[in-house]
Amino acid sequence: MDVALLLALGLLAQSLGLSWGVPGRTRPRILHPWHRAPAPGRVRRAWVIPPISVSENHKRLPYPLVQIKSDKQPLGSVIYSIQGPGVDEEPQGVFSIDKFTGKVFLNAMLDREKTDRFRLRAFALDLGGATLEEPTDLEIVVVDQNDNRPVFRQEAFTGRVLEGAVPGTYVTRAEATDADDPETDNAALRYSILEQGGPQLFSIDEHTGDIRTVQVGLDREVVAVYNLTLQVADMSGDGLTATASAIITLEDINDNAPGFTGDEFFMEVTEAVSGVDVGRLEVEDRDLPGSPNWVARFTILEGDPHGQFAIRTDPKTNEGVLSVVKENPLRTSLPEGALPGTPVASFSAQDPDTHQLQRLSYSKDYDPEDWLQVDRATGWVQTQRVLSPASPFLKDGWYRAIILACDDASPPRTATGTLSIEILEVNDHAPELSPPSGSVCSKPDQGSGLLLGATDEDLPPHGAPFHFQLSPRVPELSQNWSLSQINVSHVRLRLRHQVQEGLHRLSLLLQDSGQPPQQREQPLNVTVCRCGQDGACLPGAAARRAGGAGVSLGALVIMLASVILLLLLALPVALVARSRQQSRDKGFLQGLQDDLRDNVLNYDEQGGGEEDQDAYDINQLRHPTELAGLCAPLGRPPLRRDAPFSRGRPQSPRMLPTSPADIADFINDGLEVADSDPSVPPYDTALIYDYEGDGSVAGTLSSILSSLGDEDQDYSCLRDWGPRFARLADLYGPP
Repeated sequence: MDVALLLALGLLAQSLGLSWGVPGRTRPRILHPWHRAPAPGRVRRAWVIPPISVSENHKRLPYPLVQIKSDKQPLGSVIYSIQGPGVDEEPQGVFSIDKFTGKVFLNAMLDREKTDRFRLRAFALDLGGATLEEPTDLEIVVVDQNDNRPVFRQEAFTGRVLEGAVPGTYVTRAEATDADDPETDNAALRYSILEQGGPQLFSIDEHTGDIRTVQVGLDREVVAVYNLTLQVADMSGDGLTATASAIITLEDINDNAPGFTGDEFFMEVTEAVSGVDVGRLEVEDRDLPGSPNWVARFTILEGDPHGQFAIRTDPKTNEGVLSVVKENPLRTSLPEGALPGTPVASFSAQDPDTHQLQRLSYSKDYDPEDWLQVDRATGWVQTQRVLSPASPFLKDGWYRAIILACDDASPPRTATGTLSIEILEVNDHAPELSPPSGSVCSKPDQGSGLLLGATDEDLPPHGAPFHFQLSPRVPELSQNWSLSQINVSHVRLRLRHQVQEGLHRLSLLLQDSGQPPQQREQPLNVTVCRCGQDGACLPGAAARRAGGAGVSLGALVIMLASVILLLLLALPVALVARSRQQSRDKGFLQGLQDDLRDNVLNYDEQGGGEEDQDAYDINQLRHPTELAGLCAPLGRPPLRRDAPFSRGRPQSPRMLPTSPADIADFINDGLEVADSDPSVPPYDTALIYDYEGDGSVAGTLSSILSSLGDEDQDYSCLRDWGPRFARLADLYGPP
């Protein structure tokens, strides 16, 4: 066989032996990177080593990749080594080699998305350190696995298309990326529409993500906004998936004619008047309110040969306003908020009595808001203050005044002119965010986000549709948050990825559709909270939201510490004050006992009876002056011992009797006050004693309650007490 053919077969066998084995192989294939085949008449050339392939995410480590071998020395007489990235360069320790056998091992999991290949240098030395072979290259290729899910570039894609668009009309494009190897199916993406919420009116190109209309039937008056659910999958549609939404808004076209709400309208007007409105003609138009397609234009076709009537459109209600214009009243318009001194109109009258030289003067006959100023000599009319938009004299945006022209004849003659001023709507208000705060779930895939809207004090067409935007002054907001348009007045705020829980202060830029547009930047407080399965904030998160919007935890701790410190400082003062008060009370009671010891008797028994009446000296009442002198320095009266809890209600001071004849009235008044006092029981009643305990054979000591029982008392037990009590048993016991 030819030597060249043998060399070719050897190269093929060597190439097949270089590929790494299937999982489970523990014995790597042997390479002879320095093996040279002799060729007659040619210079010797080393073998060409193909790349060594290994899969990323290989978990059985260490894993033998290959074994290199030099045939210069027998096994055990050669020292092998490798160098390069993954060995002694970052990332270090990924590969290693057995210096005696030449086996190369994988020691760590590989990530193709970080490093897709390694280039190493292999060396062979003898035992003395001398070079046996020239260094050779080892290339290790990391084989991709489908370990990355595709990702849409946006959470929500928006598009606009005219209603009634023909099939195939481009709407918008959805784009996604995949971090896997773009040369493999692991990154081969395919797009699809999971849900349209109705008829299949849209399609998506599976390769490009272009969304187009597929059939007729797009009618804004039926459905104004479509919300599509999109999906992207790798592995040519059979692998990992991700979802996003596409919000498609239909733009209005003038495809609906206005129509009167009735076949006939009946109106009345007084004769010989001009410049007054007769009535209104209501119409319906299904096109977008406030848009040019919606505004009606009215024309009188017949029935008014002399042009005595006119009809105009009310810009707010789209109604036709019919008015009498027989005398052609002067009409003009001014923007709302016109400043004082703004020119309005000029009246000029002529007197038919030309044979007499007369002078004309002008004045106001009817100006209910005193808004206008008329030059008496020239008839020039201008504003003299700002008219309030809330004026009750503004009728459908029109203000009516009457101007007089008067000559100087005798008697003077006058003429009237009607001035109708239309107040034009001006876009002088910026939209306002509503609500100014809310909450969202900390995980983007939970909850429905925060629905935000806007209001505008201006009327169409200076209001909606509104444009919402995260503040351009804070570009980092768009990294964490996204806005998706819902309709002409609302958007939905969502998180792009999970962020820290708590209060986040955002700033939004709102703009209306007026000319020129008005815009306003407003703050928005958003609380990021943990949510349950239903997408609602959990109770703990609600407590944190309240704390985040109000006082922080650190501030609350400082406040509590301050309160405790104040209480500790005030406690000694209160104790000292109480001690002094008790000392005064004790001295008062002692003095009271000393002063009244001849009048109020103290008993050690638990209660008094009928014989206790002598304990009070009636002579004190016969000398009211002395009694008053005695009571004056005592301060508050002493507490009754027989009152519940030793508390008595303070009594108002009473006039002391001035003569012995008034003593009876004084006593009766005192009894009535005592009887009406709910906190102190009457003296001759059941007294309140401490609890004596269970099993006591003693009965009540009250002479009042002792008579309540009808049963006979048993005194036979007295015989058990000894001879001294036998006599009592004989007296009170049974015969």
